[in-house]
Amino acid sequence: MSPTGNATTLHGIHAIVYALFDENEELDRAAMRRQTQLCLAAGVHGMAALGLATEVAKLSEAERRAVMDWVAEDTGGRVPLAFTIYGNSVAEQIAQLRHAESVGANWVILQPPAVGSFAAGEYIRFFGRVAEKSTIPVAIQNAPAFLGRGLTADDIRLLTRQYPNISLLKGEGSAVEIERVIQLTEGRVPVFNGRAGLELIEGLRAGCAGFILAPDCIDHAVRIYERFRAGEEAEAEQMYAAALPSITFVMQGLEHLICYGKRLFTTRTGLPAFDRAPALRPTEFGLSLVAAHAERLGPFPDINAAEKRLA
Repeated sequence: MSPTGNATTLHGIHAIVYALFDENEELDRAAMRRQTQLCLAAGVHGMAALGLATEVAKLSEAERRAVMDWVAEDTGGRVPLAFTIYGNSVAEQIAQLRHAESVGANWVILQPPAVGSFAAGEYIRFFGRVAEKSTIPVAIQNAPAFLGRGLTADDIRLLTRQYPNISLLKGEGSAVEIERVIQLTEGRVPVFNGRAGLELIEGLRAGCAGFILAPDCIDHAVRIYERFRAGEEAEAEQMYAAALPSITFVMQGLEHLICYGKRLFTTRTGLPAFDRAPALRPTEFGLSLVAAHAERLGPFPDINAAEKRLA
C-alpha cells in the first residue's frame, strides 16, 4: 500500500515501537532510530508508536511529540505510519493529533482517557469530538483488559456509524471477540489485533486486516502473515507454532511485556535495555528465559535489507 492510501487498504503486520531509555532513564535517540530501521528491515507493512508498548503514560507531552518526530523521520514515508493519541481531555488529544498530522502520520489511534470510568455514550462522544477534528483516518484502541475501560461490539458499530472518520479499530481481544466486531460492522472497519500476536492465524481467519505488535517477534510475524496471505496456510501454521512459545512468554500482561518483551527484542538486536521507574524489574530466571527465546528465534534480519527491499 502507498503510505497515502485510505484506511481500507491498510493491512499486514505493523510494528509499534518500545520506549528505549538510556541509563539515565531518558529516551535514547540512537536506539529508537535503530529500532525503526530494524523493523523496516524485517519487512513490516507499517510503523506505529506511542501505544502501551511505548509506555506512553510515562512520557511527557514533549517526549510524545519527540517520539512522533523521530519515528516519522526514520520511517521516511516508506510504509504507512500511525500514532496512538494519549490524553485525558478532548483538547489534549486534539493537540497531539495536530502534531501527528504535521509530521505526516497516515492515521491515528485514539486511546480512551485514563481518568474515571464512564458509560459507553460518554466515550463515544469523546472519541467523536476528537475524530471530527482529524484530517486523516482515525481508529480507536479498544483494550478493556489493559486500559480498564472499553466498548462492546455494539458500541463500536454505533460509534463508526455516527462518526464515519472513525474507520479502523485497534483491538486487544480474542479471535472470537474480534470476529463479532467484524460481523457487526459488516466488514466496513478494518480491524488490527494485538496481544503480541496470540491467535495470529485465528485472527486472520476471523477477518483481521492485520496485527499491530511490539517488535520482539515481529520478523516472524511478518513471515507468517505473508505465507498466510499467499494461501500457504499449512506453512504459516507451522511457522506460528514455532514462534508461539516466545509469543506466549512475552504476553503475560502489560508490565511483563514491557520488561521481558523489550529485553527479548534488545537481546536479539544488541541494543541496550534500561527501564524508567516505576517498572517491573527482571529476575535472573526471567533473563535466562529471554536468552533461550532469543536463541530460538535467531537474530533480526540484516538492517541493510530494508534499503534494498524498499529502494
